[in-house]
Amino acid sequence: MVTQTAASPASPARQGFAHRFKGGSINLFYLPAIILLVVFIVYPLISGIGLSFTNWDGFNPQKDFVGAANYKMMLQDKNFWPILRNTLVYGFGSTIIQQVLGLGVALLLNTKIHGRNLMRAIVYLPALVSPVIMGTMYYFIFQYQQGALNTIIAAFGGKRLLYFQNAGLAVAIIVIINSVQFFGVSMIIYLAGLQGMDHSVVEAAELDGAHGWNMFFHITLPQLKPAFMTSVVLNLIGGLKLYDIITVLTGGGPGYATNSMSTYISTTYFRDQNAGYASALGVVLFVFIAVITYLLNSGMDKLGRQE
Repeated sequence: MVTQTAASPASPARQGFAHRFKGGSINLFYLPAIILLVVFIVYPLISGIGLSFTNWDGFNPQKDFVGAANYKMMLQDKNFWPILRNTLVYGFGSTIIQQVLGLGVALLLNTKIHGRNLMRAIVYLPALVSPVIMGTMYYFIFQYQQGALNTIIAAFGGKRLLYFQNAGLAVAIIVIINSVQFFGVSMIIYLAGLQGMDHSVVEAAELDGAHGWNMFFHITLPQLKPAFMTSVVLNLIGGLKLYDIITVLTGGGPGYATNSMSTYISTTYFRDQNAGYASALGVVLFVFIAVITYLLNSGMDKLGRQE
């Protein structure tokens, strides 16, 4: 014979533990993200900062503490300042072009034109292609001997050009290629902003007679501020870290003339076998991007409060 007994009520201490565990179980969902963040972001960052104070060559287990010698070397490095300038050109140049193209195309494709969904897909498609593949495609356009552009010029009796031997021209080509590849990302962000606008404000402005550039600058653009901020920050960080396209197109040459900070870090580490100095360059690049992003966010927030 089986007898059943009524469950005894849980003690207050047990109820309290269960309540705390219920809240704690939700926090457990954060744990995988925190572990990944620590393993792949925090630990490499701290390790890199530590290596920047050593003379490690990247291969030998022996490394000695050298203090701030790598940072002093950076100030005396004749390649550092031109490369920092290139990095700024890649970052800000690409960002400006991407905003202009992205916003313009978003405004066009937000209208009721035929085939707009297909055009959105075509504009965004290059962003899905690997920058290495994109760079290789453009290399075959701009190379000297058998490049498509020089072949066309020669067919019309023109003189072939050494696009990648002219440092200024090569930097401009890299900025344009990076902008063309990723302005679709800006387009998507601006399209989301345009479709999330308060249409009652737009309709009220139209009733008041606003239209054309007046409507764009005083109604549309202010409402796109969050989208603008997101697009600028993403594109700026991507441009400041530019690596793949430079490596494929010019390898940082001629000399060091088209290097970015990212490619210079790679060259210093693997070719020059100076991992300590490469780590110092990486720390400076990290701080540089963090400061620019902070100033940009602060400036936009201040501008928003003033309005």
